[in-house]
Amino acid sequence: MTVLFKSADIESVPKRALVDRYGRTISYLRVSVTDRCDFRCVYCMSEHMTFLPKKDVLSFEEIDTIVAAFVARGVRKVRLTGGEPLVRRDIMALVDKLGGYIGADGLQELTLTTNGSQLSRYAEGLHRAGVRRINVSLDTLDPERFAAITRRGRMEDVLEGLQAAGAAGIAIKINMVAMRGVNDDEIEPMLHWAHSRGYGLTLIEGMPLGEVGVDRVDQYLPLKELRDRLAARYTLTKLDQTTGGPARYVRVEETGGVLGFITPMSHNFCESCNRVRLTATGQLFMCLGQEDMVDLRLALREGGPEALDTALDRAMLLKPKGHDFVLDRAHGEPALKRHMSVTGG
Repeated sequence: MTVLFKSADIESVPKRALVDRYGRTISYLRVSVTDRCDFRCVYCMSEHMTFLPKKDVLSFEEIDTIVAAFVARGVRKVRLTGGEPLVRRDIMALVDKLGGYIGADGLQELTLTTNGSQLSRYAEGLHRAGVRRINVSLDTLDPERFAAITRRGRMEDVLEGLQAAGAAGIAIKINMVAMRGVNDDEIEPMLHWAHSRGYGLTLIEGMPLGEVGVDRVDQYLPLKELRDRLAARYTLTKLDQTTGGPARYVRVEETGGVLGFITPMSHNFCESCNRVRLTATGQLFMCLGQEDMVDLRLALREGGPEALDTALDRAMLLKPKGHDFVLDRAHGEPALKRHMSVTGG
């Protein structure tokens, strides 16, 4: 079905902040533009994935209209995710359009999370569209281990992409999922490698989302353990800075770089949650760790901008106070059947 409404139609809808029932203001929207990816990372996907039919995925026009509705309601940061956002055909047409919302009364930031495989192709265009900062997922610097973790792909492509992004003037933060027995011996080498290149580094605890075919219990590594280990060797100075997301940051005095910690398992960050997530099919999830959602595509197609605005109000009532992931031998199954790639990480 073709959407008959454009982002300009949103201007007729009254502008009100998005505030949930716990008083948290929503200012950050993560948009999954596709569930597809050219990697099959062991903590994110199963090796043999069944992806959405392309007809079920939001059109660029629908994404634009939904983003415009969020901007009108006070969202100031949009992050494009996937799957891998840069594998979607003609993705720069969408990035260019959304970049037009950057301004004093619009977005403060348009960014994306990527595996880096396509960055050498798109880095300059991303910068022209207004993207000034990106997150790149990279869990190892060893090519063989990279192939094992991603189940495919070439680390050389990612490294070339990082070079291209840096040359284009885009700031880079490396996201590294810490996994016991997989890459925990690379934390310090990655720290020095990233900081020596001017990249930030954020460590992330694995989350029990979707069946991926690996033993998450054995691989789970609480970041408190890692932080204590690093604090014994480095001077970690707490920083007040925020990028609008869940990470807590320190400066590593010995390297001069910034290190972040995202701890959805050992210490959730729900009390300050300012985020919602739009899937590639138009479902709005208010929490990565919960199943409650509002179908924005249905609202838009059946009722236009006013119905979409009403759906956003309903979403605020459904946003939970928090999530409680549990991962141990008694709770070894995924907390949710939904894969990370569906919701956009």
